[in-house]
This record gives sequence, structure tokens and C-alpha cells, in this order.
Amino acid sequence: MANLETTYLGLTLKNPLLAASSGLTSSVEKIKELADAGIGAIVLKSIFEEQINNEVSSMLEKDQQNMAYPEAEDYIKNYLRDNSVTRHLELVKTAKAAVDVPIIASVNCVSSSEWTSFAKDFEEAGADAIELNIFYLPTDRHEKPGLIEQLYLDVLDKVKQEVNIPVSVKFGLNHSNIIGMADKLKAHGAKGVVMFNRFYEPDINLETLELVSSEVFSTPADLRRSLRWVGMVASSVTQLDIAASTGIHDGTAVVKQLLAGAQVAQLCSTLYLNGTPVVGEILKELRTFMQNWNFKSIDDFRGRLSYKNIPDPFMYERSQFMKYFSNRK
Repeated sequence: MANLETTYLGLTLKNPLLAASSGLTSSVEKIKELADAGIGAIVLKSIFEEQINNEVSSMLEKDQQNMAYPEAEDYIKNYLRDNSVTRHLELVKTAKAAVDVPIIASVNCVSSSEWTSFAKDFEEAGADAIELNIFYLPTDRHEKPGLIEQLYLDVLDKVKQEVNIPVSVKFGLNHSNIIGMADKLKAHGAKGVVMFNRFYEPDINLETLELVSSEVFSTPADLRRSLRWVGMVASSVTQLDIAASTGIHDGTAVVKQLLAGAQVAQLCSTLYLNGTPVVGEILKELRTFMQNWNFKSIDDFRGRLSYKNIPDPFMYERSQFMKYFSNRK
């Protein structure tokens, strides 16, 4: 029998499948269902800095009369933030008591403000690790890329000051130097990175001439967005765990990411589209692949096709379709 056990962020996992932060990890009932299906670890539904701040602003706007009193404004801000954090802390505690797989708390943040101190509360509640889901959308054309990337490092620094449990950073594809960014995150104390974030993206409805949300779920074709960079970062930045994310819908995608050098693979869209039974199907595909190639453990083939381990690393660097189009008539 193939041994699927692996490690991630220093944690021992029975297999390399993680349930990504989503609505499917927002309640104990759903978390137990994922654990029963065989998932290796669970990233809880994020606490959203932006959502908390919006709730505060909305309540302040509705109660203009009391906002003449600074104490009232402070009370509302603290109440909403504390209430939101309390709900998430309770989820950490109940999830840890209900299942025997690692529980990773997720914090979705856009700044390094004082609320990052809540990370310590998640540690005390029993979280095995913290995943920082960071995204900042620059809208000022004068902003310098270096300052934007520094924001990510500032958030990580503040959280690392608060906790002793491992911290990973989930970041997006839109960086000027992805390998360099991963290296900086490691230098600032990140134990791992999640590649990549899948963000809300707008679309335009031509029937109503309104701005709407584009497709929420990923597709198997989206695997290409991360596979290249997983293979290159795994070879270039040592002692940094990589969780591959986006476009992972089946066992084939998981195997490819592991071959490229990922430590684990995060599942989200496929859980929504196919339900928790897909976990067992993916594990079966993974075992079949290992048996066909006589691999006894994940480490026997992890990184076998990473940037540094293939005969022609240029295959990872190539960005043009010259050969493809030159052969078409």
C-alpha cells in the first residue's frame, strides 16, 4: 500500500490534500464531513479584515446621532471586531475537538494594522498554524511595486511577533518577481506559501449594462497558472513549503503539482462542484499513480519534475508558442 503521509508547515498529515479556506470550512458539521471523507488538513473560513471594517463603517453611518460621542464610536468598533473574532475563535476550538486532522486558521488581510494581534488568540484557541491571505489592489499609478510588496512583509512581521505556531502566506500571481517574493516571505519567517490566491474578478453584463462578478469557481485549465511557479519556487527557495492552489480538480492535478515540487495541494472549487466524495476519488487516483510507478511514498517523486530536476529547465521559462504555431497550417 502506498504511503500518502507527508508534512506541511512542520505538521504531520495523513495525505497531501487540504481543504482550502471557504464556506465549506465555516462550520463544525462541514469540517467533520471533510475529515470523514479523508482530507489531510483543513484551513478554516477566513476572518476578513475588510469585511469587519465595512461592518464598522456601515453601522457608524446608520447611527450618526451617537457618533457625536467618541466613546460610542470606539464601542461600536470594538464590539463588532471582538464579536467577529470570538465567532472564529469558537470555530477553532470546536473544530479541534471534533476532528483529528490539523486545523489552520485563516486571516484575510489588506493591512498591517493593530488587529493582527488577534492572531495570538487563534494560537491560544488551538490552531495548529495560521494562513495569511493577503491581497492589496493598487489603484494609484504612483505607487511603487516595492512599497506594495513591503505591505505583505509588514503583515507577516507583525503576525510573527505575536505567535509561535507556523505561518504561511497565500499570495497572488500579480507580483513583479514571484520567486523573489517567495524568498522574501521565507526570510521574514514564513514557513510556507500558498500559490496562488483566487480573487474576485469583475465582468460586464451586456443585458443590463452592469458590473457583475465573473465565474467564481476555477476550472482544471487554471492549473497552468500555478504549475510553472510551483516548479520554479520549489527549486529556487529551499526550506519553504508550497501549497499548490487553483485549478486542482482531480488526482491528476494533485500528482502534477507534487511532481513540480508542491508539499500539498489545496482543494476548493472541486469540493463545491463534486462534493466531499471527490476527496476519496483523488486519493484513489494518487495511490494508483504511485503503484503504477512503484513509488512507496510521496517523497519518492515529489519535485522529480521541478525546475532544477528536469534536463531542460527552459521548459519552465518558455513563454512563447513558436513551435505550436509554426506547425499549424
